[in-house]
Amino acid sequence: MDWSDDGFVLGHRPHGEGAAVVQLLTAAHGRHAGLVHGATSRRKRGLIEPGTRVRASWRARLAEHLGTYTLEAERSYAAGLMDDPLRLSGLSAVCSMAELALPEREAHPALFVGLGALFDAMAADDENAVWPGIYVRWELGLLSELGFGLDLSRCAATGRNDMLAYVSPRSGRAVSLSAGEDYRDKLLTLPGFLIGRGDVDAAAVGDGLRLTGYFLQQHVFGPMNRPLPAARERLAAQFGV
Repeated sequence: MDWSDDGFVLGHRPHGEGAAVVQLLTAAHGRHAGLVHGATSRRKRGLIEPGTRVRASWRARLAEHLGTYTLEAERSYAAGLMDDPLRLSGLSAVCSMAELALPEREAHPALFVGLGALFDAMAADDENAVWPGIYVRWELGLLSELGFGLDLSRCAATGRNDMLAYVSPRSGRAVSLSAGEDYRDKLLTLPGFLIGRGDVDAAAVGDGLRLTGYFLQQHVFGPMNRPLPAARERLAAQFGV
């Protein structure tokens, strides 16, 4: 059997002599692995770098087999970020998150589209970078796609949607400034940009990464007995987390 799809390279590992098992996040087939022959050659080395957008053709005798990929590069995002360590760190982090958190061969088209939007924002040559905020939103989307979405629409205590300032670590629901005042030391900060107010500055992004990181560890990586990916921890550290 075989199929063709658009995908982003998430990572790869060596396999035998000169080949590699490449993980893609594809539009219609989700996170999907395949063998690329000659992957370590000079001609193909750049093709399998994380962050490369490809047109992929997969072929295998049976659906459950690893199968082989034929890849055609459409855009290498990492190549354009080499002079910006922070953006390159963000690219490494999101690729690691997708590779390690998403179940294999389960379509998540919204995350695929979001990943493309994030990479485009990273590649944009602008002084007022918006990509860190998009990264946090992508992790919120990851939680939602995995069944652990946060409810940031209204206060868990009052039912109102004004002055939302915290998130309950127990329920994942927003809490207003007044309702959470006596418990603020036990609550997570809700950055305003996630609910349509406030700037996307370094402090707000740090709060966002702390928020999503908590729930990702609790619900996704903790049950797998593993920490958040090292690349994600390095990104968070650059925002004071």
